[in-house]
Amino acid sequence: MNLNRRSALGLGAAVVGTALGVGSTTAAAEETESRTAAQACGRIRGMYERETGIALGTWASYISVSDVDGVPTAAVDVRADEVVEAYSVNKIAVAVAVLDKIDRGLLTLDQRVEVTSAIVSHDGDGIFGFDGAYPSHVTIGHALATLLTVSDNTCVRLCGLVCPAAELNEILRGKGFVHTQVKPVANPNRFYLGTTTARETHTLLQGLVNGTLLSATATAYLLTILRSSSAFTDGIRLNLNSAERSKVATKAGWFADGRNEAGIVFNAADKPTATYALFASGTFAGDQTANADNYSATHPALRARQAIGRTLVDAVARLDNTNARRPAPAYRATNGG
Repeated sequence: MNLNRRSALGLGAAVVGTALGVGSTTAAAEETESRTAAQACGRIRGMYERETGIALGTWASYISVSDVDGVPTAAVDVRADEVVEAYSVNKIAVAVAVLDKIDRGLLTLDQRVEVTSAIVSHDGDGIFGFDGAYPSHVTIGHALATLLTVSDNTCVRLCGLVCPAAELNEILRGKGFVHTQVKPVANPNRFYLGTTTARETHTLLQGLVNGTLLSATATAYLLTILRSSSAFTDGIRLNLNSAERSKVATKAGWFADGRNEAGIVFNAADKPTATYALFASGTFAGDQTANADNYSATHPALRARQAIGRTLVDAVARLDNTNARRPAPAYRATNGG
């Protein structure tokens, strides 16, 4: 259910207080610190309903918070089984399939793939389209890191060279992801990023949290990339400081009217505590012409995710659970040299 300001007024002071007040700033979070997963879920649900009501659009979402035993409790479950266009959020699934082959000894991270002028995407995303020096070679590890941080679409094609579409989909189905599938094209090594559901994306991320999808080495590698300072910052992470951003592993995806993001929030002890999958499309609030080509932080859906992100981090910061601790990737600012 989407909750706008007008409908919130009819729900009574207690619900409005939950939906409109708590979790939007760090100071507010400190005053009303979540002590249980249920309290955190209430705060997250209230902010989600408020912000998606303001942003409008059609949302398919699943957000959970891990309780003291590490069991995820649903905070938001809205159209979670509806098949949606994943866009670049499915790059996590692509990476999982490639890393699965690495786990099985069929590929290696330092294996090189050729970057030809024909394979380079010139859509304006990423870095390969601006290189101007082809042919060249990069490692699979470099391709995966660039795929998941700056979301380079050339890297989708590079992954397709070592994990063709049919094989990729078979790997994902074997792991139980029947809706999280790429869309094959005539060239077996090319594909569109395809579909998923909020619940399946959440399950995939939980599989990473629990170490059941990949080896411990591959899991740590993937989560480290998604938590890096180079990962997406216009949505969930925008209103967070540098240390708080390192607590969020995230991947966004956008195309046409879709504005998506999915990831994991780690608590103050670096334990994965909240998992979110947010898929939004359709008609959003404001100027429709301006929204159509706006993929930045000023889009209504991204503004909603920014507020949700602030609440997610605040709501789970001090919660404890039995999930394995996963320290944030090291970051040291330098000045070249």
